[in-house]
Amino acid sequence: MALIEDLRAAVGAAQVLTGTDMARHARDWLGKYQGAPVAVVRPGSTAEVAACVRVAAAHGVPVVPVGGNTGLVGGTMTTGGVMVSLERMNRIRAVKCDARLVVAEAGVILSRLHDAAEAEGLYFPLWFGARGSAMLGGVLSTNAGGSNVLRYGSTRGLCLGLEVVLADGRVLDLMGELHKDNSGYDLKQMFIGAEGTLGIITAAVMKLVPLPRAHATATLAARSVPDALVLLNRMQEATGGRVEAFEFMPRSYSERLREARPDLGLAFDHMPEVTILIEAATTVPAEAEPDATGEVPLVALLERVLAGMLEEGLVTDAVIARSEQQRRAMWARREAAAELCLGLGPIVDTDVCLPLDRVEAFLVQVLARLEALDPGARSLTVAHLGDGNLHFTVFPTGDDAVLKDRVLELVEDAVEELGGSFSAEHGVGLSKLPSMARRKDPVALEVMRAVKRALDPEGRMNPGKVIPA
Repeated sequence: MALIEDLRAAVGAAQVLTGTDMARHARDWLGKYQGAPVAVVRPGSTAEVAACVRVAAAHGVPVVPVGGNTGLVGGTMTTGGVMVSLERMNRIRAVKCDARLVVAEAGVILSRLHDAAEAEGLYFPLWFGARGSAMLGGVLSTNAGGSNVLRYGSTRGLCLGLEVVLADGRVLDLMGELHKDNSGYDLKQMFIGAEGTLGIITAAVMKLVPLPRAHATATLAARSVPDALVLLNRMQEATGGRVEAFEFMPRSYSERLREARPDLGLAFDHMPEVTILIEAATTVPAEAEPDATGEVPLVALLERVLAGMLEEGLVTDAVIARSEQQRRAMWARREAAAELCLGLGPIVDTDVCLPLDRVEAFLVQVLARLEALDPGARSLTVAHLGDGNLHFTVFPTGDDAVLKDRVLELVEDAVEELGGSFSAEHGVGLSKLPSMARRKDPVALEVMRAVKRALDPEGRMNPGKVIPA
């Protein structure tokens, strides 16, 4: 009770949740992890975050930050710790149009950043399905990716500055707005992707880009993944690198989509082995303004490239979005991915990355090995093919831990043999700790542990996450 009273003194009694009031924070989105925090505090400022961290330190209690709680790896779970929710720290401090940046607090929901930037004719180019609930602090802490990484990079590449509360309650001010700063170590990069294990991100300076004037979007059927990559490279060359998204949905994905979400429809009457969603965008008026026939030049360019691919037989069918409604329908099929995994029983969820020219080899190898290990197991794949990130999900025939771990190791083996990574954009949290122990370079793990000890000597910041014991 002394801890609770001290927290109430720091942020106000109404902002300290206990008992059943903590339910929505203690359970993750998938329902895989159920925590038991001693309290959830909701500070409204950086100073209050620092005060909460100092209180927890005085009582020797772990601290676990939480944002929108849409993570998939158990990164916010705790038993006996204090959860620090950033939801009240939701102010956009400034949108600087000339500098093309936004200064925002960690609790700002991603879609609000999109809206604020768009109101100024700008765009925050981080885009994924959970944008209506994911918060800036969470996407920074996991170095989130999404569908636009191909053109703009992951969260790490969009961040200019950070504000972080350290384990002892000090505030580290790295809120620079500079594109170049060679004054020693780039400390902000240590906290991006660290999942709160080194400190709590409370605010950030993020890059903005010009708002696209037009999009060219199409869904197409290709003979194979390598053939699809030919299209990607041709469109990149033809548009000067304007392709923003290149999403891959194999036949198994289309089958599950028809089964679980028939209301979304399918792009084709037949079921292609390879379906690709491609989108390019432009800010150049000459490429965005309709010509005398009413056709948008960027869309016409995509159509010409696809026509050439059809003549060569590399693409077997294609549908081009002729309206915003058709574009949104195409994206709805892709963004239903998480929903399609629900209700299929035992699950082994992976988030891997491969060199682009080895994606096909990975799929061939991993599916053959899965069939040999667990005949009858089902899999579902969807991918940000433009950057080699595959969400390869397996639904094994049994729910025992041994089988599920063997499936996971099978995937890891194939990834490692092909020079890939077992973790691409979802973070490590709890669920990927075994993979970290098995696959991460031992020297790299020792360096991580040294950094952790230096910044959090008592091991209270989101303990048990990211770095295996």
